Amino acid sequence: MSKPSLALIGSARGYFQQSLQEALIERKVETYPVVQEYLVTMLEYYLLTENLFDDERASGKKSHETLAEMMLKAGHSTPKVRFERLKKLGDTALYISGFFGDSLQRKVVDVDYYIDMGSTAYISLSEQVHEDTYSQLYKEIARKFIHFVDVFTVMSRKTMHAENDNVLRLMELLAKTGSTLAQDQLVEKGIFTTPEQIKTGKSQ
Repeated sequence: MSKPSLALIGSARGYFQQSLQEALIERKVETYPVVQEYLVTMLEYYLLTENLFDDERASGKKSHETLAEMMLKAGHSTPKVRFERLKKLGDTALYISGFFGDSLQRKVVDVDYYIDMGSTAYISLSEQVHEDTYSQLYKEIARKFIHFVDVFTVMSRKTMHAENDNVLRLMELLAKTGSTLAQDQLVEKGIFTTPEQIKTGKSQ
């Protein structure tokens, strides 16, 4: 299984941009540059896995709302909060479907549910925004949701197929702890980055 090119990449954003472009080509998926930038920003955000979770409960443990709960709360929210909840629902459903779709097949809620909920959320977003650019962006993601799931799955299998070759986990470790070992391992893979670059998406 091929890896992303080992040409030096200056930041996590640069890594995701290259990996996404390669996966889009492999899956023969065409889309707009603004959609690609949206997907890259999403990947950067979920690089820190705690962003998949919500606020801590009284027990001190992180909670994780179901998609149905997120959709229900969105329907009873003000327009601004509704937009934020729908966006989180769509982004979460797309990311989990692409990167963790195999594990969903072993659960009561299958990946089809995530795909249906995610695409519905993006359609709702496209109808809620007034700017045509963003309306078209969300419509494009909704229309090609399953294709973007496939693209994320390709990216996932290329970066997570072996525990000692897990680029995303190394990036997360570096962002959280500043581990010099994780940074050295990333440099060995051709990704020259720092904790600050991972968090901000800026290269040196």
